[in-house]
This record gives sequence, C-alpha cells and structure tokens, in this order.
Amino acid sequence: MFLTTELMPVGLLTPLSTSLGVPVGVAALMVTLYGVSAGLAVTFIVAWTRRVNRRVLLSALLAVLALGNLITAVSPNYPVVLATRLIMGFASGVFWAIGVSMAMRLVPERHASRAAAIVMSGISIATVVGIPLGTALENLTTWRITFLIWAGLSLLVFLAVAAAVPSLPSANAVPVREVFGLPRRNVPLRRVLFIVVLFVLGHFGAYTFVRPFLESSASASPVFITVVLMLFGAGGAAGNFIAGYTVNRSPRGSFIVGCAGLVASLLLLLAIGGEPAGSILALILWGVSFGVVQLSQVNMTLAAAPETFEAAMSLNTMAYNTSIALGALFGGLFADHLGVTSVVWFGVALTGASLLVMLGTGGKNSRTVPGGARAAGEPAGAALTKE
Repeated sequence: MFLTTELMPVGLLTPLSTSLGVPVGVAALMVTLYGVSAGLAVTFIVAWTRRVNRRVLLSALLAVLALGNLITAVSPNYPVVLATRLIMGFASGVFWAIGVSMAMRLVPERHASRAAAIVMSGISIATVVGIPLGTALENLTTWRITFLIWAGLSLLVFLAVAAAVPSLPSANAVPVREVFGLPRRNVPLRRVLFIVVLFVLGHFGAYTFVRPFLESSASASPVFITVVLMLFGAGGAAGNFIAGYTVNRSPRGSFIVGCAGLVASLLLLLAIGGEPAGSILALILWGVSFGVVQLSQVNMTLAAAPETFEAAMSLNTMAYNTSIALGALFGGLFADHLGVTSVVWFGVALTGASLLVMLGTGGKNSRTVPGGARAAGEPAGAALTKE
C-alpha cells in the first residue's frame, strides 16, 4: 500500500497533469515531495519512536496513509495535493525503515532473508498489481476515484494489521546522534548508501516518465501501458524470487548482475522501445533486474550493520526516498526541457555509475571496520528470532 501510494502518480501522470492544469514535469512533484519527506524525516522519526511498540507504530502509519489518500481524492487544487503528499511521505519512510526488520523478527532466524525478500517483493506487487490497476481504474473512472479506492484499501490493511500482527516491542533503541554517526564509523555502510543513491536516482528518474516515453516513442495506448507495467512488475517479482536464493551466497555479485541488467534494459528501451515487442522486452528485463537489485541492497545493508539494522535501514530509507524525489525532480527538468528520451539517458548514466562504483569496491562491502556502532538494544540474532 505504501509504495503503491508513493508511485501511483507514475501511472496517472498524464491525466493528473491535464486535470490539475500543470505541466507533466510539475505533476511529477507529487512523487518528488513524497520522497523528500519520506527520506529526510525518517531517521528522526524512527529514533524518536524507538521505544514505541512496532505494531502500534505500523497501525498509526496506515491510518495516516488512509486519511492522506482520502484527502488527495477530494483535494480542490494542486497545492493541497502536494501538501497532503508531503505529510504522507513521513509515514511511508518510517514503514520502509521498520517493515523489513519487523518481518525478519516474525520468523526463525534461518528464514530471515526469505522474510526480507517477501517484504521487498511488495515493491514488485505494487508495480504488477497496484500501479497498473490504478491506471486501469483511472481509465474506467477518474484519478480521484482511484485514490478514493486506495483510501478504502488502506483502511482495510490497517484493520488487518491491528488484528493479526503480534506485539513487537522495539528491539533497537538507537538515538538520533548515533544513527547519523553510523556512516562515519562504518565504512561498508557508507559505501552501500552511496551505491543506493546512484542506482535509485537512475532507476526512478527514468521509471517516473515511462508512460510519457512510451506514449511519445511508441504511440502507446493506456491499455498497452497498463500491460507493460504489469509485465514490469511480474519481472520484479521474478527478480525478487531469484535474488532470494542468490543473495545469501553473494549479495554483491547479485547486485552487480542486477545493476548490469538495469543498464542493459534502459539501452534496449532506447534502441527498440519504439516497437511494442521491443518495449515489452525492455520492461521485462528492467523489472527482473530491479527486483534483484532491490533485495541485494537490503542484504548488503544488513551485512554492513547487523547489530543496528533498523537504524541502518532508516538511513537506507532516507537515501533511497530522497533519491526517488531527486530522480523525479531531475527527470522532470530533463523531460520539460530536453524531452522524455533524455530522461532514459539520465537513467543509463546513473545506474551505470552505480555499477562502476560497486565493481570498483572489490569485495569490501562486508562489515570490516572495528569499533563500529554497538547494538543499542538486544543482539541481532535475538532480534531476528524474538516472537
């Protein structure tokens, strides 16, 4: 629900810009501001709520999500939409900081990586079901009805979490000053965060404008766009499944293969994306590669900071969501001034840079720095197995 809400404007970008009377690049600020608040506030909120039961916190986040979608659906103008999205981003950022660790604590330690894969597969599910379904609903109704439906679904998820998720007291009490000190003391974590920034900038800079690109280069219809977005999401789910088996052996190797696939898929989109078959092939490869990269970077974060994983994930979330925001912002500038094709080249450059940085680090992404941040709560193993 969180990611679908965050990326919903991707599938609705053209009708949103038309309805609200703003250029397509300006409409993309709905993604930008959501990412800004999700990224910049997450470390503070996670630290300030470090003693709050995680089930209670997750329920509160879902309540904000439901109310925000409702307000978006009835907003009278674009400024109200942006303000609402800014507030909703806070909830989304905190979810991604605590969601993976919550899932890992609900299962035995030997299944922790698989639990993380399931949570991260939500990204693929959002693209394979959520975003295309939102696009289809908009085609049948309006974008306002689409957000209204998502408000109702968010409420149902809130009720399900309140009823089904067991009590999960906070496992890592890490104050703000220690959270921000982690990258300074932990060099492998700092490398991972830098690599994440590069690939997220490239991926989301290009992906935010995939609909306008297909409309301009392949004269794609709304139905065709819905289909290819579903295929992208199906590829992402497959990538998550594949990475669920490969990351335990080599998260770095998995990331390299996945990131190389991102670069190749964007180049394919530029080369043959003007034909329906070409765009389908490129989007499937893009989805598979993204699914692999997503899970790999989470496991790289865990390997870099196992004793303070929730705090490290809050930094990861800050870097990730801020990069989504900047990717959409830079992509909007490229789209409005140089055309949507330039946004895909932007994606090629940044994902390629991420790949080169990873290749240049050798095998240095395991946690090797002595004297890193100590666990402020219980040991990592206990946190993973605690029921």
